[in-house]
This record gives sequence, structure tokens and C-alpha cells, in this order.
Amino acid sequence: MGQEIDLLINYPKTKRNVKERGAIKTEEDRAIAGKFGKEFFDRDRKYGYGGYNYYPRFWHPVIPTFQEHFGLTPSNSVLDVGCGKGFMLYDLRKLISGITVKGVDLSEYAIENTIENIKPYVQVANAKKLPFVDNSFDVVLSINTVHNLERQECAQALKEIERVSKGKSFITVDAYRNDEEKDLMFAWNLTAKTIMHVDEWKVFFREIGYTGDYYWFVP
Repeated sequence: MGQEIDLLINYPKTKRNVKERGAIKTEEDRAIAGKFGKEFFDRDRKYGYGGYNYYPRFWHPVIPTFQEHFGLTPSNSVLDVGCGKGFMLYDLRKLISGITVKGVDLSEYAIENTIENIKPYVQVANAKKLPFVDNSFDVVLSINTVHNLERQECAQALKEIERVSKGKSFITVDAYRNDEEKDLMFAWNLTAKTIMHVDEWKVFFREIGYTGDYYWFVP
């Protein structure tokens, strides 16, 4: 198993009123969000992002961290599983000129609305069955994505990340370290179907043979 390491340490933190959001969320809201369509990305905040737009201040500070950790150069290839509208891939290409990027997302809406010059590099696909041959990418990234699958499907997705990577990967998943964080996480959550204590995640990784790096999303 890889390292528990926060490679998103330089991603801007936003202030969240987790308790307020949890109090007003309904199962209908979660069902709409879970379709990952226009409502999730670009409609009312109660369904998701409330407008998912590109801002360089988000991924620009993170790319150098990825670059240093993985030793990325223009000759490398990177896959983003759950790429959304391709913002991270856009900044990867902008800051590491010449690097090869690919992205997949379950959302047809996100792929259709991907930032224009990234559209040739993305496609609709399910993390459970990635459309690439073994050892296709030097690095595979998946940020806040695989936890949107049921536990068994989550295992499939992680095995797929293992299969298509050449041994380097990084994921973030919804998790908690104590009862307070657990309550906040379940109140905040819109789309995740697999949420575990950090120690349970580590056991899970070992059981399924995930060898990449990882960290947690806690609201």
C-alpha cells in the first residue's frame, strides 16, 4: 500500500456550514445529485456545485505538488478518473507542457461541457471498467470519485486504477476519524455510497490490493 499523504494541501479551502447543509438536504436532493447531470454541476447549490466553472486558483497550486511527488515531466502520461469538466487536466497541460493526459467521467453532461481544448482527451466511462489496456499511464489520479460507488463497485474501480497504472496513483475518498466527523460527513454527503473510518479504508485498500497513495475528504 502507498502513502497516506495530502497532495491537495495547497487546494484552496472553502468555508462550509456543514450542519446547515445537512439539515436542509432531502433524499430527493441526493437522488437528483446522484445522476451527475446539469443539476449537479450547474443548477441549485442544494444539488451539488451550484455552478461548476474553471478558476485557475483551484488547481494551479496543486499541480506543482503532483509534479514533485510523482516526478512528472512532459514525457509522462496521466489519467484522471472522474475528471468532471477537465479543469485539472487543463492545468496539468498548461503547467507541464507536453504531458499526455486522459480523463474519464460517468457524467455525459460533464464530458459534453468539458473545457474546450481538453475535449479531445476525455470520454464517458465508468470507473468500474476503464477503457484502457494494462499499464497505460504513468500516474492515475481520482479525486473524490470512487466513493460514489457501492463498496463492491468501489473495489472494482480501485482494481481498475491498479490495472491501468504503471504503479503510481493517488485517490481521495470521503472518510472520518471520529464520531463528530462521522456525523458531519453523513450530514454533508450528497453522492457518496461508500464512506468509512480512515482505518477501515486502509484495511479495504490492503484487502483489494490497492497500492497507490491516498488521502481523505472530511468536510
